[in-house]
Amino acid sequence: MVESPSKIPFSYYLNPDVIFLAKDLLGKVLYTQIDGEITSGIIVETEAYFGIQDKASHAYGGRRTDRTETLYSQGGVSYVYLCYGIHHLFNIVSSVEGEPHAVLIRAIEPLTGKDIMETRRNMSASKGAISAGPGSAAKALGIDRSFNKKDLGGEEIWLEDHGIRYTEDQIAASPRVGVAYAQEDALLPWRFFIKGNKYVSKPNKV
Repeated sequence: MVESPSKIPFSYYLNPDVIFLAKDLLGKVLYTQIDGEITSGIIVETEAYFGIQDKASHAYGGRRTDRTETLYSQGGVSYVYLCYGIHHLFNIVSSVEGEPHAVLIRAIEPLTGKDIMETRRNMSASKGAISAGPGSAAKALGIDRSFNKKDLGGEEIWLEDHGIRYTEDQIAASPRVGVAYAQEDALLPWRFFIKGNKYVSKPNKV
């Protein structure tokens, strides 16, 4: 029996275990509504960022800047930042206020509004590249800096549980991508993805 889709409750995001959350978010459906146009995708790849203790986190060592302030919010809001001056990256802020944990959404499998995503990305939704990698996933969903610090239970951006569940052997855990600067923390297996899903970014071999 498949449960009817429901918005994920605010309490879900307050979980202090960001590693658990990063894994549990696989299969959840991320929605955006922009100018009345709704797009959504199934989350198939994530990365966990463990707040002030994590050398790969923007908040490592308790760093607070205008940009990172959003990370210190109570869980359940979006953290969107520009990477390399080109790509917008969408993160889910989690845990309690003052504890800057976040999950980076690295890839989605297109679900609703594929034609809109095709226009945004100028490619077919059948191509994995349309939403593989955090910059592509955000662009496919129309997420930019204006989405920073949005309530994830609102009408512009939200997550739903459609009862999609993956077993342990369907999920791969590997080191995060592009965090070589994080020294030993770069090796932590805090990136999670669905094995064999074509919308997962590279490296995607287990």
